[in-house]
Amino acid sequence: MPYQYSKPEIQRPVSNTFIILSALAALFLNGLPWEGIGLMLRPDFVALVILYWCTHKPLRVGIGLSWAVGILADVADASLFGQHALAYTLLAFGGVVLHRRLQMFDLRQQTIQVFWIFALTYAVYALVNWQANGYVVWLYFLGCITSTLLWIPLSIMLQAMQQKRVDNNHP
Repeated sequence: MPYQYSKPEIQRPVSNTFIILSALAALFLNGLPWEGIGLMLRPDFVALVILYWCTHKPLRVGIGLSWAVGILADVADASLFGQHALAYTLLAFGGVVLHRRLQMFDLRQQTIQVFWIFALTYAVYALVNWQANGYVVWLYFLGCITSTLLWIPLSIMLQAMQQKRVDNNHP
C-alpha cells in the first residue's frame, strides 16, 4: 500500500468580521452566569481570544481593539470602569511583542509562555480589586490556570475555522 499523506491545509485570510465576531462571542461566554467555585474557575474567554489574535494577526489586532473590548467587558460585567480595558491592553501588548517568540513553539510549549501572560493579566485584576476594595481574592487566580488550559483547544478551533481543504482531484 503506497504512502498516503494528508491533504495540505491552507489558511484563508481572516476577515475583520470574523475577528470581531469571535471577540463578541467571547464577551457572551464571559457573561454566562457562573456560581460558587465555578466563578473562581471561570476562564477569561475574552483574554483568550484577544491573545490568540494578537499573536496570530498582530498587525490587525492590537492594543486599540483590546482596549475597546475591555471597555465593553467592563460595561457588561458592571465592574470598575477601565479594569478590563487596562488588563486587556497589557495582555495585547504582551501578545504583540511576543508573537514571533510564541510562533516558534508548538501548542504545548506555547501554553507555558501564555500562562505568564495570563498571570500578568490576572495580577492586574487583583491589583485593581485591591485598590478598589482593600482586599485580594486569591482564588480568582484559578481562572488563570483554566484560561491557560483552554489555549490549545481554542487555538485548534480558530485555526480549523480558517482552513480550507485543498482538493487534489481538481487541477
